[in-house]
Amino acid sequence: MLKDHQDAFGHEIYDYFNGIGDAEIIERDDGYIDLSAGPAVYFTPHRKWFPIERKAMRYVRGRVLDIGCGAGRHSLHLQEKGHDVVGIDNSPLAIEVCKKRGLRDARVIPITQISSSLGIFDTVIMFGNNFGLFGTPERAKRLLKRFHKVTSKQGRIIAVFADPYTTDNPVHLAYHAANRAKGRISGQGKIRVRYKQYASPWFNWLFVSKKEMESILEGTGWVVSRYIDSDIRFDIAIIDKKKA
Repeated sequence: MLKDHQDAFGHEIYDYFNGIGDAEIIERDDGYIDLSAGPAVYFTPHRKWFPIERKAMRYVRGRVLDIGCGAGRHSLHLQEKGHDVVGIDNSPLAIEVCKKRGLRDARVIPITQISSSLGIFDTVIMFGNNFGLFGTPERAKRLLKRFHKVTSKQGRIIAVFADPYTTDNPVHLAYHAANRAKGRISGQGKIRVRYKQYASPWFNWLFVSKKEMESILEGTGWVVSRYIDSDIRFDIAIIDKKKA
């Protein structure tokens, strides 16, 4: 579990929930620093979501696991619609905020510790570019096989992802080239979150193209059934269990 001084994301969420706002900084291991969209996005009501997010909600069915639930905006919406939802995040303070906002089942669990102890799910959602939480293609394959075991026969994953090849930023392109030189795919990265005096541990993040996602899914029992494309940086994949 994250220690309090490591829970930068959680402090950002908790402060915003209590009426205090400040910038979230994303730092990459090559020294590149950027500002995130800010904490307000984690509290956006359904009517103000991006159109692709609202469209993706139509594909949710049954019992839901929300991976990287943040402040709980997706979980709370689905709970209001009658779904049995379990929201998980590795941030203790984010989970505390989810509970204060009314999410009935919110737990401090990182993606790597998902197990059958949570029960069986019909839909796994990974919004907020959370396909990136897989970190590396190798870990993605291992975890996708695990997800196959904790989902029903009609199991489905709804994942937001970002294609790294849409950029023309020379700093990003150089980072991609360095990755390829090390035998990695272009969109692998190591980042940490900074907020005020708090800094998360370094962690791996994964940006993938559609082709790379489909390659990762091979041999895991999952297949993309459709994409929801957008004119923003992020797209959504509807991933279903492969029929025997």
